[in-house]
Amino acid sequence: MIIKSAEFVKSSARADQCPPPDMPEYAFTGRSNVGKSSLINMLAGSRKLAKTSSTPGKTQLINHFIIDGRWYLVDLPGYGYAKTSKKLRKEFSVLINKYIELRPNLVCLFVLIDSRHAPLASDMSFIRWLGVNKVPFVLVFTKCDKISAGKLEKNLNIYFKTLKKEWESIPTSFCSSALKQTGAQEILDFIDDTNARLRQDNEGYNS
Repeated sequence: MIIKSAEFVKSSARADQCPPPDMPEYAFTGRSNVGKSSLINMLAGSRKLAKTSSTPGKTQLINHFIIDGRWYLVDLPGYGYAKTSKKLRKEFSVLINKYIELRPNLVCLFVLIDSRHAPLASDMSFIRWLGVNKVPFVLVFTKCDKISAGKLEKNLNIYFKTLKKEWESIPTSFCSSALKQTGAQEILDFIDDTNARLRQDNEGYNS
């Protein structure tokens, strides 16, 4: 799939302010500074769709974009940034959790993970929460160009080994690099295939 049009719809401070749930929705979140906005811009083929910043925590609202008039791409706030105030981290957590719990058209959540690091407690805790609440999700390992191929393989194996302690099967995962423009096609094809299955299942979406 190649995205032909990506348009900003609205920013919402609460889940109940989001657009009507009338199309399939794919949301992106992860620890602050994980490269979320860069990944979204890469997928959309635009440098300006999502706001990027060297300062973590730039995204503080639920941002909806309509893609090709058929599905929503959602940019969620990041979580777990240590230099953000405890109060603000809690507010982000509540905002993200409420959105996930309340959006009936959320098809899949993309959880972004910095490939340069070993499993972090905040990531593992969030993934565990998704499992408990039966939220469909996939993992996207970002910044894969920032480390050697050997180090990347080692880090991924550690992550998968850690996940196997709690999961019967490893969640679907992708590796990406916004700098080298890798991983975008695989992620977009996953979304396209998922939308095709939704159409076949007559879920009532206009995708």
